[in-house]
Amino acid sequence: MTGAGGSAAINFIASLRMAPEPMHVVGVDVNRWHLELPDVDRRYVMPPCSSDDYIERLNHIIEDEQVELVHPQPDSEVRVISRNRESIRARTFLPAERTIEVCQDKARLNRVLADAGVPVPQSMTIGVPEDVDQALSRLDRGNGKVWLRATRGAGARGSLPISEASHGRMWIDYWTKVKGAGWGDFMACEFLPGREFAFQSVWKEGELITSAARERLEYVFGNLMPSGQSSSPSVARTVCREEVNETATRAVLAVDEDATGVFCVDMKENGEGVPCVTEINAGRFFTTSNFFTMLGVNMPYLYVLQALGEDVPRLPKHNAAPDNCYWIRLMDCGPVMVVGDKWRSIAA
Repeated sequence: MTGAGGSAAINFIASLRMAPEPMHVVGVDVNRWHLELPDVDRRYVMPPCSSDDYIERLNHIIEDEQVELVHPQPDSEVRVISRNRESIRARTFLPAERTIEVCQDKARLNRVLADAGVPVPQSMTIGVPEDVDQALSRLDRGNGKVWLRATRGAGARGSLPISEASHGRMWIDYWTKVKGAGWGDFMACEFLPGREFAFQSVWKEGELITSAARERLEYVFGNLMPSGQSSSPSVARTVCREEVNETATRAVLAVDEDATGVFCVDMKENGEGVPCVTEINAGRFFTTSNFFTMLGVNMPYLYVLQALGEDVPRLPKHNAAPDNCYWIRLMDCGPVMVVGDKWRSIAA
């Protein structure tokens, strides 16, 4: 498990610990401090995946620990391991390299999905300062603002709703000088005012194995973000909605008709209530994969079984998790599951 000290990996590993059979889990991470957190059997500090000897050192651990499967969780390591999968001395269960490249470029993904007729927000790349003015005039759908975002990265990286071009130019200038991403690394999208959905799924050779969806209701540290949101929910609720399932499934097949591995699709409703795909995380799980596991849909475990060529329990292709279950979490608190509307609180 790479990036084992991150929240997404920790929850993935927690799902494996809830599987009906024991597993020997080896965690690697660049951060020695965070590597104390996951429930792994062995832990190794690794250099960044940009290092020349990253694959060699990973292979040493694979051989020493007799590792059968490597699962990369951070996007950067998904990309590096995907490009070097033939050199990895263990199995991977990743989508095709081209699929990962497309999905990790949000502007490119937007064009691919639009060409396939999948609902997406109207968007344009921002290459020069004048493009910000054009975006405001072309993409405003009566909301008085558009959405700026970095074309690469997780956690709503570089996201900011803007209503004035000067704010957008200053924002990208700041990222250029301080964050290492600037003009040419951003896109503008129409502002989507509706509900936000997250669809998690496991595939093999173009066949959907199972999936479940949730709605993000509140965001971790959303009140501290300039955009008002992050990609991780502090409150989420399961949903069983055909339009969400159909749009996400079409989106995955649009980028890869032979889809294999895990695909997590983010969607948000436009002004007409149509779910529009904003991104696809290919090759890695959402942070809250253990939410569905607690409801009996252990997708990390199914993913491992598929990767190792073992029999997989049969689950519904869509709506594998029951509707209207809440997952509530804060830093150092929870998580707590609430089924239906069985709240312990009383209105005063």
